[in-house]
Amino acid sequence: MKTASKKVINGWAMYDWANSAYNLVITSTIFPAYYDAITSTKDATGNVISHKVMFLGKEFESASLYNYAIAFAYLLIAILSPILSSIADYRGNKKSFMQFFCYLGSLACCALYWFKSDTLTLGIACAIIAAVGYCGSLVFYNAYLPEIAADEDQDNVSAKGFAYGYIGSVLLQIICFVFVLKPELFGIVDGSFAPRLSFLLVGLWWMGFAQITFATLPKPLAQQPLTPPPSPEGRQGETRGLWAGFVELKKVWRQAGHLPTLKKYLVAFFCYSMGVQTVMLAATLFGSQVLQMKTDALIICILIIQIVAIGGAYLMAKLSDIFGNFKVLAFVVMIWVGICIAAYFVTTSTQFYVIAGIVGLVMGGIQSLSRSTYAKIMPTDTPDTASFFSFYDVTEKVAIVIGMFSFGLVQQLTGSMRNSILVLIVFFMAGVVMLLLILKQQRAVSKA
Repeated sequence: MKTASKKVINGWAMYDWANSAYNLVITSTIFPAYYDAITSTKDATGNVISHKVMFLGKEFESASLYNYAIAFAYLLIAILSPILSSIADYRGNKKSFMQFFCYLGSLACCALYWFKSDTLTLGIACAIIAAVGYCGSLVFYNAYLPEIAADEDQDNVSAKGFAYGYIGSVLLQIICFVFVLKPELFGIVDGSFAPRLSFLLVGLWWMGFAQITFATLPKPLAQQPLTPPPSPEGRQGETRGLWAGFVELKKVWRQAGHLPTLKKYLVAFFCYSMGVQTVMLAATLFGSQVLQMKTDALIICILIIQIVAIGGAYLMAKLSDIFGNFKVLAFVVMIWVGICIAAYFVTTSTQFYVIAGIVGLVMGGIQSLSRSTYAKIMPTDTPDTASFFSFYDVTEKVAIVIGMFSFGLVQQLTGSMRNSILVLIVFFMAGVVMLLLILKQQRAVSKA
């Protein structure tokens, strides 16, 4: 196949531009910082004395509650995505489901405007729904990659999407940054208004720029029904279609059993994703609660990560052309191991900034390269890209569930977020081992 026109590629990449504002403002910067601020108990002098909160009648460490909530959101999407992808394949309306989840997530972000200290349940619920919308739409967004880009172009097209995402999210972050840090310039006297306005802007930004994507993406490739011909009752056949996604996941895993490289890669991806995604989701709370960094310092830090990540995505694509995807991935995951070890011992804001810069370099690269590597090693004769990418997305989401839950549980049990980092090191090391096994297998094949 030939790579689609520049208009289609740019339109596809614009969805990264649209939804990455959620990933930056809601999951990485302003929302976690705002959440920490309104869930912290302070003494008369303004010093934080407790991070305990009550939720549904039970006491939690506030960071642990946040980690559990995000883990629950990703568990929901891990369960839902096989059903959703099978419906999309069954009916051929991949774009419609992508739109539904886009609007679900963006409206949940808008609803966070009403999240205050006395509406914790609303805030947690909206955070969960927004995460489901974000991840749900990506199931269908990622499935377009092998349909619009030839094998040799997928690394660069994937990197382009991540680069667009980082640029777009940084632009909106700067706008929100001005509101949050200089509210007096706009006559804002309510300390909670600027962050809540940022959440509203994220929803509108996500929903608005996504229209470019929806206007330019082609119709999905013709798919074969995932189920036998419907029964005379009609509804019975459609019901089978609802559950066909789980059957398809089983088929994908069986196919992977005959493709050693694909199977080992999925295990490696699962292992290091438990670490990567948890670092990205928990970094802000680590900075605020462990290092006592101020909100403005944290936002600047995350901005550094996003800016550096733009170059990182393209750098990894270039390196993969020279050294091959698996060698570069193994090297990058080793860097993540070093990042976690350094984070365990970090004590100052300056050290945190240095680590953040390194995280930015490898964050965009590992996400982009992981997606394009999977697209490359998928069977080339399958018309059902959605099922394979559904498996990829479920793998990532289950990894996030385990990663976030483990991180929150270790903190809840030990009272220290530093101890949670030790779990991440184990995840990354397991990923490195699997990638090295793939490289060993490739060398053996080349010698044969």
